[in-house]
Amino acid sequence: MIEILLVDDHPSVMEGTRMILEQEGDIKVTLANSAHEVLEMVSSRYFDVMLFDLHIADVNGIDLAKQVLTLNADAIILIYTGYEFNNKFNLMIESGIFGFISKTTNREQLITAVRCALRGEVILPRTLVKQLRKVPPKGLEINDEQVVSMISKREHEMLTEIAKGKSNKEIAEIVLMSQRSLEYSLTNLFQKLNVKSRIEAAIKAKRLGILKESDFTNSL
Repeated sequence: MIEILLVDDHPSVMEGTRMILEQEGDIKVTLANSAHEVLEMVSSRYFDVMLFDLHIADVNGIDLAKQVLTLNADAIILIYTGYEFNNKFNLMIESGIFGFISKTTNREQLITAVRCALRGEVILPRTLVKQLRKVPPKGLEINDEQVVSMISKREHEMLTEIAKGKSNKEIAEIVLMSQRSLEYSLTNLFQKLNVKSRIEAAIKAKRLGILKESDFTNSL
């Protein structure tokens, strides 16, 4: 029997994913929804594969993975998330995580990813691989066209709301995510744009043509 630990703080997602996995017949899923619970479990039980949400209520999934790997260096951990994870690739490689699975993936892809991870294979969605191909070799500048191509639809929406002067709390409600998750997403966005603040992000987005003059409540 393949023992899987699924870590998420969304009950409906956990139950749905457990049902999909256990339909295989040779998979048993244990659920956890906090870092404390996970660390207690992995210190006393063995799991063949662990699936961690990227943004758990009390911890970042990658940070939790690092803690687990200090307890068991051979742990097979996959990040299972509904958020964009392109900019987390380097962190994944450095931390020892086996890969990423999107929550939008279908049943067959989820099962395949788990079984591939058991064989020691790294799991990368095609969307991420395509994104990585856009990243230039180290030491080369990313041109404006490449920066624009890296901005997702959700990030464009965030920039539009920033230009309107909305607070992080207001933007989180508009894009349907927690304020904490929004802050992670904004950090990723600032990295793409090579800026350090909301105002700098809006100004650069305007210069790159991502935003138009009419998107701004007050001209910057």
